[in-house]
Amino acid sequence: MRHSPERGNKLDGSGSGPTPVPGPGTAGLGGGATPLPPTPAESDAPLAGVSSAIITAATRRVARRWRDEAAAAGTAPAAGENEVVAGLLAALALALDQQRPGYVSQLLPRPAAGLGQHLLEMLQSELLRAWSESPVPAQPSAILGTLNALEQVRQTINRNESRQFESVLNGVQGLELLVEVIHDLRSPLTSILFLAETLQRGQSGDINPIQHRQLGLIYSAALGLSTVVSDAIELARGGDELADREVIPFSITELFESVQGIVRPLAEEKGLSLRFRGPEVDRRLGHPVALSRVLLNLTTNSIKFTEQGFVEIACEDRPAGRAMFSVQDTGPGVNPEALSSLFQPFRRAPGRAGYCFSGTGLGLAICRKLVEAQGSTLRLETRPGWGTRFFFEVELPAHTPALTPPALQPATARVH
Repeated sequence: MRHSPERGNKLDGSGSGPTPVPGPGTAGLGGGATPLPPTPAESDAPLAGVSSAIITAATRRVARRWRDEAAAAGTAPAAGENEVVAGLLAALALALDQQRPGYVSQLLPRPAAGLGQHLLEMLQSELLRAWSESPVPAQPSAILGTLNALEQVRQTINRNESRQFESVLNGVQGLELLVEVIHDLRSPLTSILFLAETLQRGQSGDINPIQHRQLGLIYSAALGLSTVVSDAIELARGGDELADREVIPFSITELFESVQGIVRPLAEEKGLSLRFRGPEVDRRLGHPVALSRVLLNLTTNSIKFTEQGFVEIACEDRPAGRAMFSVQDTGPGVNPEALSSLFQPFRRAPGRAGYCFSGTGLGLAICRKLVEAQGSTLRLETRPGWGTRFFFEVELPAHTPALTPPALQPATARVH
């Protein structure tokens, strides 16, 4: 079904093919570049293909309301907008009258998202008004048939708008839109985390235990959202770039303390014990930013899906200057059927009952990419009733600060 300003709306009065509908400025719907108020004769003139006088009258009242709303707002319609509205209203009227919602989905050019729903709501209100004010009561079967057709048209419009939005997200513009949205989320989430932590520490005044717990819940929720945002941004960039491209010296103890400081409120809220085991050699050469990101993601996941027991973060010495990192929990374990897709981003979780990990898969996907960027592989072992353990081994040689030779004392001249 195509709408053309030159030939008017092409609708089908018989239900089998298009027939011309009066164009703008005639017995149509008041469309056109300069819409004119319909005369009494125009108000009574039937719409092409529409047999119901009530649907015809309600459609014309919607056209007048649309025009009056635009005039009251003082906004001039965009080029071709009147024609699009007229064509869409004619299609809605015909779809309701003949109970063929497909007429609306076939309109070209497609109306803007939300326009069809808005006009349909206006049309429904006008129909209800017409039925209530009619001197001759309408047949209940006719009312029910029209209301059922309204619902079918509404569902058709919803599907069309969903497909339009999906087509945008599937292209390059969709990725750009995603990055913009998640960037917009990052700043307010960071502010929430900072303010919640500040209040929880009592820096703005004393708080009672209940307020302390509530602030912990706020912090936990914001941290979860912030993690998803960071993961999405990282994945959009490829997810395998190391922030610290060159190895630098760092302390594993300090690394663990930073992770502990972030996840402690989450663990305390659920009554979980946090355990940390470090290696004999604390100072290492490696990529602390990437390691912190991986351990934080894995630990947050473990806390999220563990209801009782503990979560342990460990680092063990390995030969040849290597180290094994692991995050183990006492949760329910991972469903064996989910293992094949566990590291896939944007996967769908079937539900929260039973064995389950992150619903989107963003965190684990990023963890795997960052571990691979360090020349290793993220692995896991899991068993029902035992829990889950993620682990990976990376090259992490010990760092020995260079000894600074003592400063030479200046020679003292001897006077003979």
